[in-house]
Amino acid sequence: MSNIKGHKNPSADLSQLGFRHSKTQFWNLSQAELVEHSLALGEGILTETGALSIRTGEFTGRSPSDKFTVRDAVTENAVNWDKMNIAFEPEKFDRLYDRVVEYLNDRDVFVKDAVACADPTYRLSLRLVAERPYSAMFAGNMFIRPSREELLTHEPEWTILCAPGFHADAQRDGTRQHNFAI
Repeated sequence: MSNIKGHKNPSADLSQLGFRHSKTQFWNLSQAELVEHSLALGEGILTETGALSIRTGEFTGRSPSDKFTVRDAVTENAVNWDKMNIAFEPEKFDRLYDRVVEYLNDRDVFVKDAVACADPTYRLSLRLVAERPYSAMFAGNMFIRPSREELLTHEPEWTILCAPGFHADAQRDGTRQHNFAI
């Protein structure tokens, strides 16, 4: 059974995503708590101004040739398929997803519930599950953070898995190289 810390919807559970997690799940930690975890793990340093500085590794920017979209009934006629919108087969996605979840099962994860878009008409609720605290911190800056009260009923429509330490096998997984976004 997982050790769960933080604040979340009491019914929220990663098992519905395929997790059979045995490590610690840190849910919706504050930005300050995520900085503390990043520092404790040796993943960053504080600059003179107090900002957290992270060395993100080999890939520091967008990698458009490694960005894929699952081609299915929803996306078939909604995406302009070209070299910037690379199609990925649903079956390959499912296999790769399972491998990423298996990878994350053996690690502490940092979960951040959030919403995209302030306009309720277009709002999308999401959940990020990340292996690094600074990734959850980034999501806290990128998306709208629900209040503690809103978190109690948060139900994500989308899930983002962020596993920069996972390396795909291009031959096995159908990616171009070991990094990818799908």
